[in-house]
Amino acid sequence: MEERGIRFVRLWFTDVLGTLKSVAIAPAEVEGAIAEGVGFDGSAIEGFSRIYESDLVAHPDPSTYQVLPWRQGGRSTARMFCDIKLPDGSPSFADPRFVLKRAMQKASDMGFTFYIHPEIEFFLLRHLQPPEPLDDGGYFDHTTLGDGTDFRRDAITMLEQMGISVEFSHHEAAPGQHEIDLRYADALTMADNVTTFRVVVREVAVSQGIHATFMPKPFSDFAGSGMHTHMSLFEGDTNAFYDASDPYNLSRTAKHFVAGLLRHAPEITAVTNQWVNSYKRLVSGSEAPQFACWGRADRSALVRIPQFTPGKTSSARVEYRAVDPAVNPYLAYAVMLNAGLKGIEEEYPLPPELEQEAWRLSGRERKALGIRELPHNLDEAIHLMEESELVADTLGEHVYGYFLRNKLDEFAAYRRQVTPWELERHIRVM
Repeated sequence: MEERGIRFVRLWFTDVLGTLKSVAIAPAEVEGAIAEGVGFDGSAIEGFSRIYESDLVAHPDPSTYQVLPWRQGGRSTARMFCDIKLPDGSPSFADPRFVLKRAMQKASDMGFTFYIHPEIEFFLLRHLQPPEPLDDGGYFDHTTLGDGTDFRRDAITMLEQMGISVEFSHHEAAPGQHEIDLRYADALTMADNVTTFRVVVREVAVSQGIHATFMPKPFSDFAGSGMHTHMSLFEGDTNAFYDASDPYNLSRTAKHFVAGLLRHAPEITAVTNQWVNSYKRLVSGSEAPQFACWGRADRSALVRIPQFTPGKTSSARVEYRAVDPAVNPYLAYAVMLNAGLKGIEEEYPLPPELEQEAWRLSGRERKALGIRELPHNLDEAIHLMEESELVADTLGEHVYGYFLRNKLDEFAAYRRQVTPWELERHIRVM
């Protein structure tokens, strides 16, 4: 900090919904913060604690120290992510980071390390109200010195300055829609990286006089934004998902993991797709999944098995396609991991690969194949989550209860709204 002329250190953590929170301290206070933590009123943070148990302590994780590239000069600022604890030093069960750590510890006890590689989509907008895409580009379009190309270059430069490795980037299918893929890391590091990614993208957008949004479906007529999530388990340096003798190159561990994801997908969807708007993206006829099935080429499948790089066993992985970029990554990675681990523990059988698009099948045909639908809306997702022992155990009583209450309130507020679509369609005919 002395070498870099750091004037402030921001301590970062998220609430239960994934909204970033921070408190700034002076460099002189950092040593004490690492040793003893920084106290704050947890009752003021969404889902953290009740009034009568409000005192919480933020303990910075020194391994997450990074300088913020957009805060330079005389006000140079760094950040560290925090673990939230109770005054007695025990972990706070309301801390999303602890929820993920607990799931990763379960994987570790089974001999596994959990790795993540996300493909993060988002929109760049000239205006927020009404939203106007920054460009008219399409999938993989290249425009010489285009606004979006400049934006991605600047954002990637800033991410790499913060130690976040980027694999590649490109224009996505919809006007103004872009994708940046992060290089794989363990799930906790990646959850921190996704949280940082959203801050960086917004900061770069503001600096260029535009807006960035991770809203899953801001436009009715264009594709929504997903965060396709590639996952793998390693045993030491060995990829536990790879088996050279299998036609799919999938090990028994990988097959059971995928079977766990498929079986528990409907009940974890409220966590992986946590907003009312999330379900406007999960509709038939698009590349967003609507049914709990798997395949290799079908991009409407919930779980896809990407083609492995020949001779590179470490690239064996599975891709879960429901997640959207407005998620709380700590909670989402935790429920996906535990769903897969449940499949391994119980040795769930992997259903046959679906070689055609599930949304083209009739309901009778899907039922005969044992293919379940994902929830149609947040209300359905909430009620499936309410019945889920896996989600309750993963999130813990406090986070589980708060998350349910918050989402019930959100859907109730949504139901009360009269939309422009309803007015346009019905005002003259009823």
